[in-house]
Amino acid sequence: MPKLLFTENETNTRRLFGADNWTPYVKDAFHEYLIHGRTEAVNPKANGTKIAALYPLTLAPGTEITIRLRLANTELSPETSLGPEFDSAFSARIREADTFYLEQLPPGLSTEQQRVARQAFAGLLWSKQFYHYIVRDWLDGDPQMPPPPAQRAIGRNADWRHLYNRDVISMPDKWEYPWYAAWDLAFHMIPFARIDSTFAKEQLVLFLREWYMHPNGQLAAYEFNFGDVNPPVHAWACWRVYKMTGSRGARDRMFLSRCFQKLIINFTWWVNRKDVEGKNLFAGGFLGLDNIGVFDRSKPLPTGGSLGQADGTAWMAFYCATMLSISLELARDNPATEDMASKFFEHFVAITDAINTHGGTGLWDEEDGFYYDQLRLDGRTIPLKVRSLVGLIPLLAVEVLDDILIQKLPGFKKRMDWFLEHRPDLNELSSYYCRSEASPGHGRRLLAIPSRERLLRMLRYMLDENEFLSPYGIRSVSRAHKNRPFIFQLDGQEYKVDYEPGESTTGLFGGNSNWRGPIWFPFNYLLIEALERYYHFYRNGLLVEFPTNSGVKMNLKQVADELSARLCKLFLPGTDGKRPCYGEDPRFARDPNWKNLVLFHEYFHGETGRGLGASHQTGWTSLVIRLLENLAKAAIKPQPGEQPAEPKNSQPSPAVDAKRQEPEPGLESRP
Repeated sequence: MPKLLFTENETNTRRLFGADNWTPYVKDAFHEYLIHGRTEAVNPKANGTKIAALYPLTLAPGTEITIRLRLANTELSPETSLGPEFDSAFSARIREADTFYLEQLPPGLSTEQQRVARQAFAGLLWSKQFYHYIVRDWLDGDPQMPPPPAQRAIGRNADWRHLYNRDVISMPDKWEYPWYAAWDLAFHMIPFARIDSTFAKEQLVLFLREWYMHPNGQLAAYEFNFGDVNPPVHAWACWRVYKMTGSRGARDRMFLSRCFQKLIINFTWWVNRKDVEGKNLFAGGFLGLDNIGVFDRSKPLPTGGSLGQADGTAWMAFYCATMLSISLELARDNPATEDMASKFFEHFVAITDAINTHGGTGLWDEEDGFYYDQLRLDGRTIPLKVRSLVGLIPLLAVEVLDDILIQKLPGFKKRMDWFLEHRPDLNELSSYYCRSEASPGHGRRLLAIPSRERLLRMLRYMLDENEFLSPYGIRSVSRAHKNRPFIFQLDGQEYKVDYEPGESTTGLFGGNSNWRGPIWFPFNYLLIEALERYYHFYRNGLLVEFPTNSGVKMNLKQVADELSARLCKLFLPGTDGKRPCYGEDPRFARDPNWKNLVLFHEYFHGETGRGLGASHQTGWTSLVIRLLENLAKAAIKPQPGEQPAEPKNSQPSPAVDAKRQEPEPGLESRP
């Protein structure tokens, strides 16, 4: 039997601060006992809030020893508790897990695909963690401890005194990022809704509650700086989880209504704080994209002036469109919500009009056929021509409205018709009100930032293997910048952005993340969803080359499936046993102890697919579960060793039946 050591889970204040400890038994007691032989460091009364089992073992080279431990609230004899009963308990738990995941995994997956999906689910569950941070207590300091430094009262998080975190929360990565990030969590909840819908809804509501959300309406970002501004994806997550966790007529409308009320407050915060000039062109800072910009967008511009952000503006259009969909859904049984639907429709049109026309061209560059950030300095407008995700985010702001629903909401229809009739100044550079006939007397209306022509021009870049399209998804910065970096010079200072497919070569944001070339799952997922919504409207009336210049024509649903296949391929072993996410590491290809392990990295190399950043970022990278489900239903299943499928002709593939009924567009609509 091992020797049990006890101590208290208390900081050694004498060692850290020179102050007396209230107990002689502190956190580092086991270290003191083992390393320095201080037997008095542990509690001789054998009690405390921390316990360790000490096994003195000597192992010869190449040998191994297995230690069996079992926690119980009653006295157990080693013979029964660690013998056959021990093995049977393990076997039972394994059977239960197998049964659970069999019910959760989408049908039609191969063995390897099931292995990926199951480990992604397991990683999500493993990343739940109790998080305890009461900002007021941290700012004021512990009465039993030395007073905190004076600058703490005016430093980071000083204006978040209301924040009271004492909950189990989904973390990005308990090893490397053991704190929540609100926009990461929004993506976590999409796959989480499959295995624990109650938890998914509770998490989304929690971050909107008054002890989390700032009184001014801002959502808490993360503990490093709760006031940082990340992409407004919370409404999208609420809407998706609502649709995923119930069939039509049986969905949790109370959940959606609770979220909607608070999201209105958050939306208003964005409008009041991030549209500085009141012209529907939004800023927002780095918006979670760290070093993607020419400048550090989280700080004042080194050049002076202001920055019109294509992503900030597009995110707000995306937010508007999502809130419009939510308000139309709630208006089915609450006519008062029709007014909010009208508000979000008109606001969407205003933002779309601004990004396309403000100052003549908005943030669109007609010569290049792309959206760019614009630097406004001394009366000049300077486009910062970096082809990056910043210019692709306008694709995300797309919704399809169904005439049948609109006809059931006479208040919204009347206001929408009046608004469009009295705004003849609205030009045709966007798709804010395109209409198509889904069937005789049944039309659909498309709300989107780019017009059809602009959509096609943007997709030529996005689907070009020499630009954004990699073998494993969409890159964050175009590969074209590898040989043609963007260089901006002003007052003798040079600012440069080039293509960096792997780890960051700059020190921005600590240098431990890179948005200048790698593949990031959350944005790829949103782009795939957007393509499916476009397809829901255009159907086979809009075909594009995939890849660009290949001569192979596809509709946008097929393109979405092909992108899904490329992303899933990151985790599937090839004929040589190698999974691209592990690069050339032979252990994960041949070693039986490692080859079936799948880790879900934070982001991936833009050329090789090798996993980068945090290695247990199961959170948003677990979106691969939804993509595998998507492929299983579309019958495009990348097998080990296969490249992403390429159709042999320009006809729609069997995976996409143009006549198939799709009542709701997007991944989220599938049961």
